[in-house]
Amino acid sequence: MAHTRQNPGFRTKYGSLCMGTLEEYYNKFNEDKRLNSRHGQVEFLTSMRYIHKYLKEISDRTGREKSRIRILDIGAGTGRYSIALAEEGYDVSAVELVKHNLGRLKAKSSLVKAYQGNALRLKRFEAEAFDMVLLFGPLYHLHGEAEKRQAFAEARRVLKTGGILLAAYIMNEFSVITYAFKERHIKEALKTGMLDESFHCTRTANELYSMVRLEDIDKLNEASGLKRIQIIAADGAANYMRPFLNALDEEEFNVFLKYHLATCERMDLMGASGHTVDILRKE
Repeated sequence: MAHTRQNPGFRTKYGSLCMGTLEEYYNKFNEDKRLNSRHGQVEFLTSMRYIHKYLKEISDRTGREKSRIRILDIGAGTGRYSIALAEEGYDVSAVELVKHNLGRLKAKSSLVKAYQGNALRLKRFEAEAFDMVLLFGPLYHLHGEAEKRQAFAEARRVLKTGGILLAAYIMNEFSVITYAFKERHIKEALKTGMLDESFHCTRTANELYSMVRLEDIDKLNEASGLKRIQIIAADGAANYMRPFLNALDEEEFNVFLKYHLATCERMDLMGASGHTVDILRKE
């Protein structure tokens, strides 16, 4: 995120989710390398396609030029989305909790107005300030429903009426299929309570990451007061196919991208995607 960061397994060495935990994790994890990988490119290019779709809608509706369309990237990481959009001419602000990531973002570009901050407290920004809000990182790490609702409430507060919110998630089934079965942790997962009886990942599975299903996302939407426009599979099968994507030549990879973009809105594939992006409007 994607936001999207490293894809989650079950256990991490971190005992609790706090600032120190995230700092330690991101100080060691090369996020830029992941985002520039083949599977990272699928996620980025797909997300950007829909960001551009709704930025055009905002421009058409308001008649404003790019420089007058304001975007807030909450949990911006090292600036993969923020910098790209700022370089296109949009007015971009970014909030990042982890100092290491924020420092790299600032070092890469002076176009983004970047601040250290928390998705649960966006007091720096006035209500109805932004045309588009990206919530691509925080929902990966917030386990509690109350915290997720608070993140949505803050994002909604700073979003203009009629504005667009894009929220990214890590999907439950990707983690179960990949790490419980493919890497053969299933017996341990069931024995230690990493999975419940319905094979939903619990907090015991991974203290750092939160994995969700479509019904979990729907529940959050209902509480948020935002209206879904559409939901997309940001990376579809790409994360399952990492070594195979890396082996493709450029022509073959471009065909895979074409296939993915042709199928990323299909609801029958949504729940098994590694990541989804929910696209919502404030009415």
